[in-house]
Amino acid sequence: MGETSINLNLKNPELFRDKAYVDGQWVEAKSGKRFDIIDPGSDQKFATCPDMAAEDVDGAVQAAQAAFQVFRTFTPRARADLLAKFDALIREHKDDLATILVYETGKPLAEAYGEIEYAASFTRWFAGEAERIQGTTFPAAIPGRRIFTIKQPLGVVAALVPWNFPIAMVLRKASAALAAGCTMVAKPSPETPLSALTLAYLAEKAGYPKGVFNVLPTTLANTPALSEALCKHPLVKKVSFTGSTRVGKILSAHCADSLKKLTLELGGNCPFLVFDDANLEQACDALIPLKFRHAGQACITANRVYVQRGIYDRFAALLAEKTRQLKVGHGAEPGTTMGPLTVPAGLDKVAAQVEDAKKHGATVLTGGRRVAGPGPGPGKGYFFEPTVLAGATARMRIAEEETFGPLLALFPFDTEEEAVRAANNTSMGLASYCFTKNVDRMWRLFENLEAGMIGLNSGNSSAAESPFGGIKDSGFGKESGKDVAINEYLITKTGTLTLEGQY
Repeated sequence: MGETSINLNLKNPELFRDKAYVDGQWVEAKSGKRFDIIDPGSDQKFATCPDMAAEDVDGAVQAAQAAFQVFRTFTPRARADLLAKFDALIREHKDDLATILVYETGKPLAEAYGEIEYAASFTRWFAGEAERIQGTTFPAAIPGRRIFTIKQPLGVVAALVPWNFPIAMVLRKASAALAAGCTMVAKPSPETPLSALTLAYLAEKAGYPKGVFNVLPTTLANTPALSEALCKHPLVKKVSFTGSTRVGKILSAHCADSLKKLTLELGGNCPFLVFDDANLEQACDALIPLKFRHAGQACITANRVYVQRGIYDRFAALLAEKTRQLKVGHGAEPGTTMGPLTVPAGLDKVAAQVEDAKKHGATVLTGGRRVAGPGPGPGKGYFFEPTVLAGATARMRIAEEETFGPLLALFPFDTEEEAVRAANNTSMGLASYCFTKNVDRMWRLFENLEAGMIGLNSGNSSAAESPFGGIKDSGFGKESGKDVAINEYLITKTGTLTLEGQY
């Protein structure tokens, strides 16, 4: 890529940070190497960052460990106050954060604002959770004994964060960790380091001591070694990862020798069931944003849509009509409702799944092609039409593979039992969705669908107050919700006291 002509025009240029953040200092990689950040809407370079490597890990972890010795002594009220200040600064600078998000991820500006609001819900929620950490007491079976527990922070946490929601995923992990009294070393995705570095700047301005929050940007080439160094570092006590199932299993192996606590939020391949008695408008209006938000690049997006045969044709026509109303374009362009894919490899995967489905008898109701974007870059961005396929079957790749792109396929079914079998016929179990007005069926589906989160006449249901996490090959652990998320960053210590002269 040549020199960029992109100007972000930030209201506060201080928010643009293009160095790593370690121990309260903005630093380069030991190697001195940097890498390019590409705008997926134009295929143009617009920034560079230090290419941190495994050799840079120990310094960051040591800084986080030193900071932990102090930060762990902060009262819950002090930790809550810091999160509240952090939250206020994020909201104050949401315009600049949204601009950075658009150029890093490609998502439309309206979606960028939506991500920031969603992300800030975690800082707000966990500011409250910091003061809700509680121990317990238990009646003892043996006379003269008292049993009680306290909660204490784990220590240094490593956060390995994806590119699709880079601000929300950092804050979902960091807010819980900071509320608990842990310190953090975050490794953002190579595509989206700038938003994480902006958060580090705002955390510093909020008053977090040096070393409490550290950010190590790196390239895709250096990601495996740097991540392994974090996972195997003896001072890192927990790893939280959001990404693919394949990589999650590798990281799990890295953490096994030292028995590190681990939270994994992995792949989805989520099913979406629509029954004859569903409100079709309600189901479509939930499915469109669930599927095509950020061009289908979300772990909880609907991948396989099962529609009961009695309403199949009507639903397909309605869905195709609404999908055609989406406007594809650069995220910064007014009126854009779907931006590009973030990485060019995503285009190849979507195109391959479309061709495979057509070969096996599927019909393209709308979309199905790559499109040139409006940008001046040589490739003009990584755009693919929002696509709906009819006549999908279990033989097609889209039935087995998570798409991570703007493609959905409609599978017909006859009975509830058939739909549940098909929905559960995957190694993954992150989220499932079902639309019906039969309350008995709704409850059966809630119990019988094999996923950690079930949308009941609801699309995207992720919220700070709601436990987020999957089962099966979609991982384990929870990243939001009351008590469960913050407990991922705490140890429970049991005390047993024997009294003399008391019952």
